[in-house]
Amino acid sequence: MATKRDFYEVLGVAKNASDEDIKKAYRKLAMKYHPDRNQGEDAKAKEAEAKFKEGKEAYEMLSDAQKRAAYDQHGHAGVDPNMRGGPEGFGGGFGDAFGDIFGDIFGGQGRGGRGGGRQVFRGADLSYAMEITLEEAANGKDSQLRIPSWDACDTCSGTGAKPGTSVKACGTCHGQGQVQMRQGFFSVQQTCPNCRGTGKIIPEPCGTCHGQGKVKKQKTLEVKIPAGIDDGMRIRSAGNGEPGTNGGPPGDLFIEIRLKKHDIFERDGDDLHCAVPISFSKAALGGEIEVPTLGGKAAIDIPEGTQTGKQFRLRGKGIKGVRGSYPGDLYCHITVETPVKLTEHQKKLLKEFEESLTKGGGKHQPSGETWTDKLKGFFGG
Repeated sequence: MATKRDFYEVLGVAKNASDEDIKKAYRKLAMKYHPDRNQGEDAKAKEAEAKFKEGKEAYEMLSDAQKRAAYDQHGHAGVDPNMRGGPEGFGGGFGDAFGDIFGDIFGGQGRGGRGGGRQVFRGADLSYAMEITLEEAANGKDSQLRIPSWDACDTCSGTGAKPGTSVKACGTCHGQGQVQMRQGFFSVQQTCPNCRGTGKIIPEPCGTCHGQGKVKKQKTLEVKIPAGIDDGMRIRSAGNGEPGTNGGPPGDLFIEIRLKKHDIFERDGDDLHCAVPISFSKAALGGEIEVPTLGGKAAIDIPEGTQTGKQFRLRGKGIKGVRGSYPGDLYCHITVETPVKLTEHQKKLLKEFEESLTKGGGKHQPSGETWTDKLKGFFGG
């Protein structure tokens, strides 16, 4: 079993440190290692969680004068409930420590101007779907969003109480926001059901904000869309979600990207694909054609006898992704178009042309002989 570190060493303070010095040291440690600031399942997050718990225990003991005296005289044995006669060794110090520190971290106010036992809650995250064009995704853009926001109510100046009246401390929890439920030797803290953790009661709510102390409005948010972003990716805008409760931090806004369907291109990662129709004569005779790219036009050489489905690759004419070092490629897929709405003269010319091909045998049909052989095998010929 690992040996516990000295509580003063954990907080980084001297043994003669004042109560205020101990509180400041724990506030600094808690803000650095709090789980909300070190989320995840990796080793770094687990190490932060362990240090947070270690610091919390150290503060619980050293912030209580009686426990600190016992610790200074007997060390860890002086505050170990297993060596001091039972669970009563763990009194209300933890509740005070939790309330004091996290009330300060998240802006809560409790009894005596301290955090008390009120619970603070982080605001919910919001999601917004933004539709952009392929060109905007490739080049990036600066955009503006209109999103809901909460501002202090002007009528009650944010108190939530009707003008001329005041907010009162909750009689159930005495302004702490929490109540203790005892079962035998165990004591469990729960959110006060009367004030729902706020620690206050508003006898006459403000008619404008209905007691919330805030009103919903709209605000304009500047958002930078990075070049190369793809469909389904999200942009995080920290602190622009819903506001927290009891002074808790706000949530985040996640902007989810949706790409509009493009008339010419289809995106596949950093690569682009497009269908390029060419005429029957161009496919037969070959020649140069122009194809579109996101940066303008490009030319490709069509060899004689090009068939439908032939693919041409233009290197570097795709999109440079947000995490890519080089742009992708553009793939042009050839489609040979069959002429329609022929005149009688054109039909006559095609018939003569067809007869000349027939006289030439199978050399004019790259797949003809193979196809004929397959048919004979299928029908047993």
